[in-house]
Amino acid sequence: MMRKLTLLGLASFATFSLATAALVLAGLNDKLAPADVIVVPGNTILPDGTPSPRLQARLDAALTQFQEHRAPRILVSGATGKEGFDEAASMARYLLKRGVPAGAIIEDNQGWTTDATARNAALLMRAHGWKTAMVATQYFHVPRFRLALERAGIAVSGNVHAPYFELRDLYSVPRETVGYAVYFMRH
Repeated sequence: MMRKLTLLGLASFATFSLATAALVLAGLNDKLAPADVIVVPGNTILPDGTPSPRLQARLDAALTQFQEHRAPRILVSGATGKEGFDEAASMARYLLKRGVPAGAIIEDNQGWTTDATARNAALLMRAHGWKTAMVATQYFHVPRFRLALERAGIAVSGNVHAPYFELRDLYSVPRETVGYAVYFMRH
């Protein structure tokens, strides 16, 4: 019995490790393609109201794609976090300061979760007749965010990861592996 439990444990660990490796590789593999809009999900806002370095990296990845004319607009999505700031408004200010015209920035301040951001993006895109989206987020979040948008009816033409790595990723990566599996089976 103990041997069977050990083998089951090793098989589970190997399966989880392979799934995690697949998630990381998929997220690091940028797919550059034209899109109607680049969608950037929110994240932590600093006490001074500016995006955290992690969120700045997402915005910078989207900004590069915008500047390279892969999409004519950027949708920033977030909510008011525990810091008390509207993430979407902070993200929009960041992009405005870097030369993105106000008319090219769409704010969604009801993006409480990945799911909510995907649903809201789908509604906005349908309302404007936009068909394709590019994802700009952390490498470990790319697969689940793509899946959320696709399940909301959006064709995801491309994705870029934010070139930002931190110690917190040691927690975020395995958490996202579980999150992707749960999301995949639940929806």
